[in-house]
Amino acid sequence: MISPICEKLGIQYPIFQGGMAWIADGKLAAAVSNGGGLGIISAMNADANYLREQIQIARSLTDKPFGVNIMLMSPHVAEVAQIAAEEKVAVVTTGAGIPTKYMPMWKEAGICVIPVVASVASAKMMEKAGAFAVIAEGSESGGHIGELTTMALVPQVCDAVSIPVMAAGGIADGRGVAASFMLGAVGVQLGTRFLLATECGVHQNYKDMVKKANDIGTVATGRRFGGNTCRCLKNRFSRNFLKEEYAPDATPESVADLGVGALRKAAVEGDTQEGCFLAGQISGLVNEEKPAAQIIEEIFAEAEELLKGAPKWVK
Repeated sequence: MISPICEKLGIQYPIFQGGMAWIADGKLAAAVSNGGGLGIISAMNADANYLREQIQIARSLTDKPFGVNIMLMSPHVAEVAQIAAEEKVAVVTTGAGIPTKYMPMWKEAGICVIPVVASVASAKMMEKAGAFAVIAEGSESGGHIGELTTMALVPQVCDAVSIPVMAAGGIADGRGVAASFMLGAVGVQLGTRFLLATECGVHQNYKDMVKKANDIGTVATGRRFGGNTCRCLKNRFSRNFLKEEYAPDATPESVADLGVGALRKAAVEGDTQEGCFLAGQISGLVNEEKPAAQIIEEIFAEAEELLKGAPKWVK
């Protein structure tokens, strides 16, 4: 498949692996990059030492391009932003904020800045600030989400900006990739599907939770007060969160405290009851562990066949 994103970044397939906190480390990023996509290391809430270590791990396992995802709400954002520039990673993706403060530094280092956006307004702002591309992420995705679905968001963003647009949210196979191209995207970002990559070091209980999920197996928490809506798998944690979130005496601060440490409990400890298992609505389609390279190859083989067959619908 031919995409301008591949030529610019030096990757074989127009696919990014999502920057999942506590999950997207150097090992997983390298596996995705070796498979022809763009692996992403999550800086999450960690400090500069952690990020530099993961970058070094990735470089020891691949000579292909990879990127770093920087969560702009992190207390260590300034130092990890500097590390990304010093290490001259191929791409920086961003979430949970506006990256304009750091973009000149990244661009000077030759880094392609590709923010994740959930609205047309954000996409326009990122284009004006000099972003190389944007990732339009629909509310079907796992983790922090906006309001618009991928089907509604992607074509509107594509019409609103002149820079490349990647699609994310609710994509796990070739059908999703083909649909994304038809909506105007030049590539895709997948998170949930790579949870079941054999190189993904997340706790096995996390993988098993995804395997067992069905089409209605996720829920969005944090909607009541806005700004921190998250999609996760249904379990005791999510049920209790929703109960406390809509309690009469709940406050934005008390709700924010409910999730502290819950993602680590899921990803590292495998606590199926009190952990927060971030995953997308597409989890019902994700049920088999495979190497990252095989996942990518199968997805794009299916997408190519579907797109080659598209003329059958045109008289």
